[in-house]
Amino acid sequence: MQYRTERDTIGEIQVEADKMWGAQTQRSVQNFEIGTERMPHEVVMAFAELKKATAKANHKLGKLSEAKMKAVELAANEVIEGKWNDHFPLVVWQTGSGTQSNMNMNEVLARRGNEILAEQNSEEKLHPNDDVNMSQSSNDTYPTAMHVAGVLAVTEKLVPAVQKLKATLDEKAKQFDEVIKIGRTHLQDATPLTLGQEISGWKHMLEKSERMIRESVEHMRELAIGGTAVGTGINADPTFGPSVAEFISEAVGTPFTSAENKFHALTSHDEMVYTHGAVKALAADAMKIANDVRWLASGPRSGIGEITIPANEPGSSIMPGKVNPTQSEALTMVAAQVMGNDATIGFSASQGNFELNVFKPVIAYNFLQSVRLLTDSLISFNDHCAVGIEANLDVIQNHVSNSLMLVTALNPHIGYEKAAAIAKQAHKDGTTLKESAVNSGHLTADQFDEWVKPENMVGKK
Repeated sequence: MQYRTERDTIGEIQVEADKMWGAQTQRSVQNFEIGTERMPHEVVMAFAELKKATAKANHKLGKLSEAKMKAVELAANEVIEGKWNDHFPLVVWQTGSGTQSNMNMNEVLARRGNEILAEQNSEEKLHPNDDVNMSQSSNDTYPTAMHVAGVLAVTEKLVPAVQKLKATLDEKAKQFDEVIKIGRTHLQDATPLTLGQEISGWKHMLEKSERMIRESVEHMRELAIGGTAVGTGINADPTFGPSVAEFISEAVGTPFTSAENKFHALTSHDEMVYTHGAVKALAADAMKIANDVRWLASGPRSGIGEITIPANEPGSSIMPGKVNPTQSEALTMVAAQVMGNDATIGFSASQGNFELNVFKPVIAYNFLQSVRLLTDSLISFNDHCAVGIEANLDVIQNHVSNSLMLVTALNPHIGYEKAAAIAKQAHKDGTTLKESAVNSGHLTADQFDEWVKPENMVGKK
């Protein structure tokens, strides 16, 4: 292995010769050998967009030459294209402001930018701090990258995934709109509804979660850039933050603004807490939908069995022919992870001390993991389960005809007490509801047929 010597204010350090990073990144690699969780790819990409925008803003202010600006821009574009993915090795468990990740990007862009300048026969040289980090601090760049990464992940990945499953459930609700089934409350038989109505509830959950997520993410469009070290904007022009936000918006195709109060932007991450709360609400709905699906599909002969779902893979290494609701299991595990992430994010965001919160990397990691996992699992659940849901009409009809809760339709005619007695007697004797009703003497068989009609009990006129 060949090495080169890099230097920073601490002194000299050896770096593998083929690595694009410099001294501060190398110190982080050596000083934080903690876990396997790497800085999220989304944050790295957001940092590249940010550095490209800051170079343009500094050039606009006359602080950075055109040659240096273009070199940073070209190098950043290569990072965004994935050319240097292996050169961002840092773990989440590092300095709580994300300083090393900021410097990792500065060092890679400076080194690659200098190669570009040399290829152009330019005598200028980029410095990772003086040029690539000009007008910035890790304290305002990392929260800016957090917000950019979070907004893009939510709007470009999670929301479309929600919409895809929502569209499938809308189709299923219409497909099964006339299929009358027995309802269940408290895990006990209840009055009828249609399978379409039941699925429409799932669809509306996703619809409402999507609206809440869309609303909440708007608060993350405010960026901390321009606040520099403590929020005062020292070493940055007052127009720098708004200019960077404008360049980022133009590059990624969605609007961002400079935060109104940079003192808040550096020390508080309530926007991410709020948005992740909406993401957690989606996870709660996903948990309910997935659980309903696996309960309704339970069986095939000893469960509820009112719907069938696709058989995607063998379900047991010992029981031949067994098929399990694996997509529901995956989605509910993801929901559990998201709920745990929410606790971490909330606690971490509460730990801002004076002018800085130093739990930024763990907030970003958990937020983006939640969005990524929910995106992937919702798409998987849709493609491998929801689209294949079918009604098991024989089982549904048998459950409806045998249900004692149809007795509810008798309440207006004979009263609650007499109706309850009929249901209890039918259950005790193992007879049908109709037999018990006629035997009670409170109504005739014809009256029972006239009053107890499941199709009139589902709220459809």
